[in-house]
This record gives sequence, structure tokens and C-alpha cells, in this order.
Amino acid sequence: MSSPPSLPRAILFADISGSTQLYDTLGDAVAANMIATCLAKLNERVQEAGGRVVQRVGDELMCIFETADAALGAACFMQEWVTRQEMPGEPAIGIRIGCHFGPVIENSGGLFGDAVNIAARVVGMAKSGQVITTEDTANKLSGSLRERVRPLGRFTIRGKREDFAVCELLWQDSEPYTLLGTQSPGTARPKRLVLRHAWREYSLNSADHASLSVGRDAGCDIVIQEPKASRKHARIETRSGRFVLIDQSVNGTYVRIGNEEFPLLREELILYSHGQISFGHRTGSAGGSVVEFVCES
Repeated sequence: MSSPPSLPRAILFADISGSTQLYDTLGDAVAANMIATCLAKLNERVQEAGGRVVQRVGDELMCIFETADAALGAACFMQEWVTRQEMPGEPAIGIRIGCHFGPVIENSGGLFGDAVNIAARVVGMAKSGQVITTEDTANKLSGSLRERVRPLGRFTIRGKREDFAVCELLWQDSEPYTLLGTQSPGTARPKRLVLRHAWREYSLNSADHASLSVGRDAGCDIVIQEPKASRKHARIETRSGRFVLIDQSVNGTYVRIGNEEFPLLREELILYSHGQISFGHRTGSAGGSVVEFVCES
């Protein structure tokens, strides 16, 4: 008896994040119903994009698509649908998505192969609200999807001999983000970024491929109690030895460095020196939440 053929396919995992908090806040019955409804709606988004849910394990869906475009297009639809369900002051669901394109075998209702293992590892790298994929998969994208990919660097994937280049797909806006370069030519690149908020300190090392998320959502690294802040308001990541602030919000992010204030709306800013970051309002607004930052050489 011949074995099933190995076919090139895009494997996508969509995992609900923060479910423990939902159960704790809403109770088992309400949270379980909320999660089941969300997964059913995500299934619909997958089918609309020409894909198929192969398996549900806990709060996670494993999906298959014929092309990378279809898979990551579906990822955008899924994240956008989840965002539209948010209600101010109410607990919200977030999802994280990972995708990889490669040869897979489908047999007895399951998917097998290296591509499945890589996609499972990639979704583990994603945070709530993120779509993460491999560089190989991103290179197969076309049109506007390809323009919305940002490289994150090379990472070790358990069980693989070589590091994998990993990317993020920016699903929040159809237009590419604008990078505002503020660092003066010849200025030494900082080695560490220190951030302070609510008597807590956070740091990023420029040598690491790391990031920090900021927003109202309890799953963010820095949680901002600010009415005008979005749940996933902004992210700060290391890139080519620089610290880059990426606004992902509705009301914008404001950064003050010295006497100059930079308003960002779906834009990026290279951080340097020291200053303040505020969320949804100007840095000088009374009573607003502010994150202090210092770039250390």
C-alpha cells in the first residue's frame, strides 16, 4: 500500500491567547462559550480564504491552505475580525498566528511533516495580535502582502540544525509603515534601552532579537492604564542595533526627545538619547500615562 503523497502547502496555527485570564474573569461556562464562538468564527474566516481547519487542539486551530498568499491573507482577516469584537471595558480575546509553507502529508485526518513542526514552533514565537511566519514563506507572497512583511532576525528552532529567518506580517493597516529616522549621522548606536513605568523597569539589549509590547491588554509586557490607549498600542523592538518604536494604535503614540515631540500614527520611530512616550495623548497632557526611556551606550 503506497503512502500518501507529500504536497507543498501552507500550514497555519491560530492560538487564542489569554484564555486563562478569561476563565478567571468570566467563569468557566461564559469563557468556554466565548472561546468556542471565537474559534467557530475563525473557522469561517479560514474557509472564506479558501483554506480548511484540519484539527482543533484546545484553544488552537491547525489549518491548511494551498498558497502562502491564501494563508496569510486569512491571518489578516482573522486578526481584523477579533479586533472588531473588542468592547471598551469588557474582557477581550486575542489570537496569535504562526505560518510556514512546505511539503506536508495528510493522512487519517492529520497533517505530518517538517512544515507542520516549523509552523508549530513559529506560532510559539508570536504574541497576542501578531502574525509570524518564516522568511521562506514570506518570499512566496505577492502584491501588498509582501510589502507588509518585516524581518525579525534569525532564531533557533528546536530540532533544526540551522537557525530560521523569521518575519512578522503587519496586518493592522493596508499601507506599509513609515520609518522616521531621528538618529543623527555618526551617533553611536545604543547597547541597551531602559524603560520605566509605574515604578517598574524594563530593558532591551540591542544584540538580541527581542521586543516589548505596550498597551491596555493584560498580556502586554508593559500594561498601560490609559483610556485612550489601544489594547495592543505599540511595540518596541531591536533592529540592526537600533531600538524602533512601532505604533499600532487608533489614537497614536507621542514621543518627546529633548524639546521635540514626534506624533506617530501607524508609523515607526528610531529611539535615541532619552525621553518620554505617551499613548493616545501628547506627552504634556495632565494625568496621562507616560513611559520614560533612556538609550544607554
